[in-house]
Amino acid sequence: MTVNNKEIIREIIVINKLGIHARPSSMLVQTANQYEADLFVSHDEQDEVNAKSIMGVMMLAAGQGTKLRFRTTGPDGEELLNKIEQLINSKFNED
Repeated sequence: MTVNNKEIIREIIVINKLGIHARPSSMLVQTANQYEADLFVSHDEQDEVNAKSIMGVMMLAAGQGTKLRFRTTGPDGEELLNKIEQLINSKFNED
């Protein structure tokens, strides 16, 4: 069996009005934890945080319009990024 551990980077803009507050952070982390791949996120010049950690994601303080940079490695990384992008583009079902 071949395991694909290539690194994938994708930038996604936060579009919901309230940004990544507690509820969206929880949804993002829950989604990320459904996959084997590692997922890290950052914006601007901040250090990357583990996107499988609720505290890490909340500390990003990512408001509406923030461009988040996601980096993943693992066998299902592309699938994970697609799911995260869908979640963010759905405005976390808030609007």
